[in-house]
Amino acid sequence: MALNEIEQLRQAVEKSQHILIVTSANHNTDSICGGVALKKLLEKHRKQVDIVASGFVVPKNLNFLKGLEGIQPQLSHLQKFILKVDVSNVKIDTLSYDIKDNWLSIYLTPKQGIITKNELRTAQSGLKYDLIIVLNSQDLASLGNVFFNNTDLFYKVPVINFDNHPGNEHFGQINFVDLNSTAITENIYKTIAQLFEHDIDAEIATLLLTGMISQTQSFKTANVSPATLSIASKLITLGADREKIVKNLYRTKSIASLRIWGTALTHMQNDPKLGLVWTTITRDDFSRAGATQEELRGLTEELIHNSPEAKIILLLYEDMGAENKIHGFLYADRHHDAKILLQGLQSEGNKKTATFALNNKTIKEVEIEIIEKIKKALGNI
Repeated sequence: MALNEIEQLRQAVEKSQHILIVTSANHNTDSICGGVALKKLLEKHRKQVDIVASGFVVPKNLNFLKGLEGIQPQLSHLQKFILKVDVSNVKIDTLSYDIKDNWLSIYLTPKQGIITKNELRTAQSGLKYDLIIVLNSQDLASLGNVFFNNTDLFYKVPVINFDNHPGNEHFGQINFVDLNSTAITENIYKTIAQLFEHDIDAEIATLLLTGMISQTQSFKTANVSPATLSIASKLITLGADREKIVKNLYRTKSIASLRIWGTALTHMQNDPKLGLVWTTITRDDFSRAGATQEELRGLTEELIHNSPEAKIILLLYEDMGAENKIHGFLYADRHHDAKILLQGLQSEGNKKTATFALNNKTIKEVEIEIIEKIKKALGNI
């Protein structure tokens, strides 16, 4: 008899020893909390678990959660290349190395005699991971450089795919794509509750509820269902600290954050015919607000949830540390594709959200270029 997906998941976890959890390049609070919750749960089953979220830095408002400090911003130490030397007849006295013109030279000095190529062998260790769990990615390309720099890993190691977007390509060997889930954390709870509910402690429950509250704007979005509220209730029963979550997510914004958000709203423009809303933030705006780029976290979600008429939302801002470097974030509703709208740029993300950066251009030049590109893609030029 064929195993259902839950039983396949059980077997995959039981067989694995070292698991990689990776989120989309455009990770958010929901996917980060879901990843850490899974890590804590799997570690209870004596699994080694690493989490990678491209470029991740712990946001100030999530400092109350335990485990986020262990998230890696990039994938490293994936495999070892081994140089073997037969020393049965020739003993090594010293070993040294240097790097010149991007070449590594290793120097082996024998105590006596000589070393020839006959004494040398090379080998590669096996891949570090034997199971991969991907969160909040409609396709593998949405993982950005984590995928593009390690494509062999994702084609050689079994992948479990957790998502709740209709455009998901079901790229995993096991796919948990639940369109009825309001958040990745809700999807994760529905799945793990069937296998490991007794392992969900207060910390894990708090992480899962944090993701759900963040993704639903504290259960204010239109897709919140009775099932969502029932799961939230169960998580609170299991020890999730709702008051602490709400306080840190919504009641701890700094004055600088409020100022830069206000600036973004003041600069907002829109094209009603296209359903396009956009705003720009300059380095001077950051300076006047006393804010950093980190204060922009959550702004895009706020724009999305509070601009129901907007089909496409664009945020552009100048890099605080580099002259003429402009960062961009684009959101597209289910009728559009953010990656296609940004076609020709080296953007990262998926159909729903994508990010990009352009160098050696002013923010006004980038604003004109991207707006024209979007209009052209929509057939309005």
